[in-house]
Amino acid sequence: MIVEIKPMPKKISKASYDLVIIGGLGHVGLPLGITFAEKGLNVCLYDIDKNKGEMVRKGKMPFIEYGAQEILEKVLRKQRLSVSFDIKDISKAKYVIVTLGTPVDEHLTPQTRAFLEFFVSIKKYLSPNQIIIIRSTVYPNTCKQLLRMFENGKQWHIAYCPERITEGYAISELKELPQIVAGLSEYALERASALFSVIAPMVIKTSMGEAELVKLFSNAWRYIQFALANQFYMISHKFGVDYERVRWAMKEGYKRAANLPSAGFAAGPCLLKDTMQLVAFDGNNFLLGHAAMMVNEGLPNFIVEELKRRYDLTKTRVGILGMTFKADIDDIRDSLSYKLGKILRFNGATVYYSDEFAENLDFVPKEKLVQSSDVIIVAVPHSNYKGMVLPENIEVVDLWGIVRGGKRKIPQGYISQEYKTINPLIEPSKEQYPENVSFQHSVKAGRPAKLTGNE
Repeated sequence: MIVEIKPMPKKISKASYDLVIIGGLGHVGLPLGITFAEKGLNVCLYDIDKNKGEMVRKGKMPFIEYGAQEILEKVLRKQRLSVSFDIKDISKAKYVIVTLGTPVDEHLTPQTRAFLEFFVSIKKYLSPNQIIIIRSTVYPNTCKQLLRMFENGKQWHIAYCPERITEGYAISELKELPQIVAGLSEYALERASALFSVIAPMVIKTSMGEAELVKLFSNAWRYIQFALANQFYMISHKFGVDYERVRWAMKEGYKRAANLPSAGFAAGPCLLKDTMQLVAFDGNNFLLGHAAMMVNEGLPNFIVEELKRRYDLTKTRVGILGMTFKADIDDIRDSLSYKLGKILRFNGATVYYSDEFAENLDFVPKEKLVQSSDVIIVAVPHSNYKGMVLPENIEVVDLWGIVRGGKRKIPQGYISQEYKTINPLIEPSKEQYPENVSFQHSVKAGRPAKLTGNE
């Protein structure tokens, strides 16, 4: 349902802020806060990270978020945004938005107790007159449990408005994507809808259970899609076929395969965690979720096992290009590049790390990595790597099909500068393939990569 933009509520006329965001300096809270401030609301960001807080106060984003820096500077100049380390300040707002992380433990079990206990600790600073909005991804029924904890003869107003942004692109997506809104009271539903109508093009009202499952289903769906692509990659690789060329052939002019993703590490702080929350909620009967986890988390081991077939890893230098959990950001949380490096080192390899966006004393420049490595694994499709030409004497494992050159176990095509368009090969030379191999090509074929292999 689309709702019109409504006036801000006047229930708390003496409030110092329109809204306070708990966890306001994180990847979810900070973009949300500056987006609301840009629309004219008075926003307070509450957090315990004083280093990030001082950076934000000085007008500097503490992490990569495209489009955020300019807006941050503007809202600070207009005094619409402030940072607080004092938990008492949450009592001074009409709305309290919670963006705390909701991790799973070492057994992949949701840690709901810590989330609920946090609210016990801050309850004395909250008022039934406030609208409490949960933005974190939560285990189903968490919001109802929270309401039961709060009830003491007074009616509390709790809403659930799950975030669905892509890290690094939150500023644009907050203004482009519909916002799911649910409330445990009609007042909470209407007031939360009115608030998010200020920034979102559409507000979709649902029940609480529907909203909780929308978020979990969305991330599990993506995680399973990536697992399918990674399983296809492994099957293709064992068969001696380049998955990217198979994927291009499937998608070219065939709309029903248009959403098939490329292979690659599926990691980060959300997809696996949210899939495992859904697994736990379904009593461990969500077998697709388990299977997706086994495939995605098993991809680093598959790569290492393939290398072990051809190399004595104790005498091999391996370079990993890309250490963040996704392209063109600086967030290394739960990145599978580190898991890959640990497995390689466990098997005796000398491992070099490099990244274009994240900084670490253990990282080396990509030029040094190329010079020092016998094998290079492209683990993250950073834009800086697209079209990068690698020496012909170095074996390349390119999960994403974005670099050129190098020695390949399987001859590969490449991805054009538009990145999403796969360029098929033009007619290869007779030296590269036997005479009885024939190829058919699309008229859209682009300039090919030079193919070399070690088979």
